[in-house]
Amino acid sequence: MSDHATMHAIARLVPEGSRVLDLGCGDGALLDLLQRERGCSGYGIEIADANVLACVRRGVDVIQLNLDEGLAAFADDSFDVVLQIDTLQHLRNAEVMLRETARVGKSGIVAFPNFAHWPNRLSILRGRMPVTPRLPYQWYDTPNIRVGTFKDFEVLARKNRLRVLDAFGLQDGREVRWLPNARAGTAVFRFERD
Repeated sequence: MSDHATMHAIARLVPEGSRVLDLGCGDGALLDLLQRERGCSGYGIEIADANVLACVRRGVDVIQLNLDEGLAAFADDSFDVVLQIDTLQHLRNAEVMLRETARVGKSGIVAFPNFAHWPNRLSILRGRMPVTPRLPYQWYDTPNIRVGTFKDFEVLARKNRLRVLDAFGLQDGREVRWLPNARAGTAVFRFERD
């Protein structure tokens, strides 16, 4: 997630001075922002060599790790906040990683492309898989293993005994709280263990 306004919207959810673990941190831009502007510390987890190098160049502490292998290296409640921003849809076992997020963090923040956004629905009605700024790939070359919606995540959270503290959509960097399932391209949830 590189959109400046969207990164700031996510960063506002992280309490100042938090110890943060950013799963699938990409080039480290969000963790760098949290360190500079919110006084946070922590680590990024990333698998791609180029992104690991970009994190190092930014001065972001990064561990190269395949998230599908879990977070066994981290003890319970090791972090104040665990982030999964545009990560969940790429994982083979999203449910396990969601439980791991709740285990290692006192709270978690998840953001993912909302497949129920109205342009996606319209595209499906026209008989085509959507290609949008949030889902920019054709169906046959997407890195996304799955797609989800607000309602899907709410069901998954209940199933895994997670308490949703806040849920909203993001569209063009703005929060969408009224009908976010239809009106926002990104779903955002802040949660903790029940």
